[in-house]
Amino acid sequence: MKKTADTYFKTDPWKIIETGFDKNYSLVAESIFSIGNEYMGVRGYFEEGYSGNTLIGSYVKGVYERKYLGKSGYKGIIENTEFMINTVDYLYTKIMCNDVVLDLFNCEIHDFKRELDMKTGILTRSFVWNVSQYVELYIEFERFLSMTSPSFGGQRISFKCIKGEANINVESGLDFSKKHMIMDENFWNCDDENIKASKNHCEIIGRTKTTNQTLFASATFDSDLKQIKENSKERSVSIIYEDIIIADETAFIDKVITLSHDDSIQDNSFRYEDLKEENIKWWAECWKHCDIEICGDEKIQQGIRYSIFQLTQTLHTSNYGAIIGAKGLTGEVYNGNTFWDSEVYCLPFYLFTNPEAAKSILKFRFNTLEKAKDRAKALDCKGAFFPLATISGDECCPLWQHANIQLQPSTAVMYGINQYINCTLDYEFLYDFGIEILIEICRMLASRGDYDPLTNKYGYYGVMGPDEFQVMVNNNCYTNFMAKKTFEYTEKSLLMMERESPMKYEELIKKVRLSDEERKTWNEMKESMYIPYDDDTKLFEQHDGFFSLPRIDIKKIPIEDFPLYHHWSYDRIYRNNMIKQPDVLMFMFMYSSDFTDEQIEKNYNYYEPLCIHESSLSPSVHSILAAQIKKEADVYRFLDFATRLDLDNYNRNTNEGLHITSLAGAWMNIVYGFAGLRSDERTLSFSPRIPKEWDKYSFSIFYHNTIIKLLITKEYIELSTDSPMDININIYGKAYSLNHNTLKIKLQ
Repeated sequence: MKKTADTYFKTDPWKIIETGFDKNYSLVAESIFSIGNEYMGVRGYFEEGYSGNTLIGSYVKGVYERKYLGKSGYKGIIENTEFMINTVDYLYTKIMCNDVVLDLFNCEIHDFKRELDMKTGILTRSFVWNVSQYVELYIEFERFLSMTSPSFGGQRISFKCIKGEANINVESGLDFSKKHMIMDENFWNCDDENIKASKNHCEIIGRTKTTNQTLFASATFDSDLKQIKENSKERSVSIIYEDIIIADETAFIDKVITLSHDDSIQDNSFRYEDLKEENIKWWAECWKHCDIEICGDEKIQQGIRYSIFQLTQTLHTSNYGAIIGAKGLTGEVYNGNTFWDSEVYCLPFYLFTNPEAAKSILKFRFNTLEKAKDRAKALDCKGAFFPLATISGDECCPLWQHANIQLQPSTAVMYGINQYINCTLDYEFLYDFGIEILIEICRMLASRGDYDPLTNKYGYYGVMGPDEFQVMVNNNCYTNFMAKKTFEYTEKSLLMMERESPMKYEELIKKVRLSDEERKTWNEMKESMYIPYDDDTKLFEQHDGFFSLPRIDIKKIPIEDFPLYHHWSYDRIYRNNMIKQPDVLMFMFMYSSDFTDEQIEKNYNYYEPLCIHESSLSPSVHSILAAQIKKEADVYRFLDFATRLDLDNYNRNTNEGLHITSLAGAWMNIVYGFAGLRSDERTLSFSPRIPKEWDKYSFSIFYHNTIIKLLITKEYIELSTDSPMDININIYGKAYSLNHNTLKIKLQ
């Protein structure tokens, strides 16, 4: 693997720090300094405008547009796609001093510093502007999005005259006129009667052109500069301030913004300082239960806290829908769509830190079940075929060779339900929502597969597994294995429901018209499922014929060729056994208790050298499995890659936005990798270890409605809980019971 760290930001356990402005790194820094509060998110662009490379990205969860792709002559090819769009630029600002426009692309500045404080959620930026040989002006920008009142955010601009006399002119407001970067089009209409400005306040309403969604935006100002006029244009409104300050004098503008789908949330009583103080308190409480503290490695400490910080900004309630875009609310690549990794990578983080947020991810799948059933019909299947990429529940991926043949979005939903029930014991959710989803997935799996006429083994033909470098393969091992698990878990859940909640069971059977014959068929498919495995080598073959594919030496691929999708022709990628991301190793991680360490080691040693890690999902799983089989060199190599993938721009595409699911994988890297947590069985288990570079580490998890705290040192493991109920856990394969007590066990 020739991918290397592109170190730029300063190392700090609680902050992301940029000192000195590098124009060549502007887009990467914009992504890294993204902030959000689940409802809205904004990239770290310069609010005053910038004539160099920039993406003015201000996003609101659930606000999207639809594009007609054209009618295909083939059934099952989508005709429309949906994508997240940039909304109102509520940070919109223009600054002039002595008639010189501030633009960091061509202005002379020094002492530039930008800092994201993860303890508080506050982003600051400051520098000294050499306006002329006679005038120097210190400017500081501050922004945050409220975690307590998610429709609100704050922006502060402070000035101090260092030398001379500064005639400051500031225009600040709300702007719907920016184009979508990828589509190169603006998707908003703003009627004149919905654009208003008055003393210290302005507001505007935008409406999307196709989906007809309404977004109300307002800004309330406080400033010691003189307000001179209001200004409204097509799709924008602003207020202009102007004043003169001399050496050592200061000035400020505070701006409280509101975004909502109507104007009912508007509240002009919010003050900037009050919102800011509430935000600081919220983050202080949040870190008490979601922090991972590492002593002895500041670089990984910074990376894992950044991961937790961004994941919490992406989702922390169930109030605004559970769509987790591949880039979250930090960029437009992947169109704001959610993928199967939401259930496999993101869900564990929320499951063990915020179960209600985890539940909302699965509830979204139930709410879009009818659309998944429609998609199954379009693909000549029964049941529910969940989309590869979606915002509203409709398939949004225009590439049939991905959208039509990947079954892992559906089996990932099963996996997520299984994990959620194991960790929360929320059987009400299973009986009211989950079991119906499982039944419809089984129906799809039963109609999508077929039997080999020679062996009478059941499997799946013309599919693509998690490794997207292999297309239209037969008997992808991951696909077959996960289908088997889906049939198995669904039957197990039905039997439990019949026993524990017979009335709901009878209602369900009538509602979905499930027959004993259908269940018998699923069981036969499960029992005859083909899993390509060699008893002698202990290897699972990724798919039929994989072992005979031409081999490529991935170490000889120059770093300039990454990402490969941008530099290699599309078909070139499919002509060898190079792997994009874990496939066999993926299901071995997800169901690790089904396999021996010998099996995991044999398959790891075979498949890891073939993996190019083109997907951000890849490094964390390799690190977790390497920890399990004690491959020390690989553990730390992949840990650094996974934990700092965006901070150090490993894939050279951080400029497009953050890899949200990779950030979740980094969290798993610590909790599943080093602490050895496994939750695929009913009993929670740990096999903790500690890297030689660390002195100790600690974290907390929610499990069975209580909090378990873990401390791992070089000598011992300490587990504690305040729960009055017995919590059964396994440590290094030995059973223990936690009950309002502390366990101290020697580290193995």
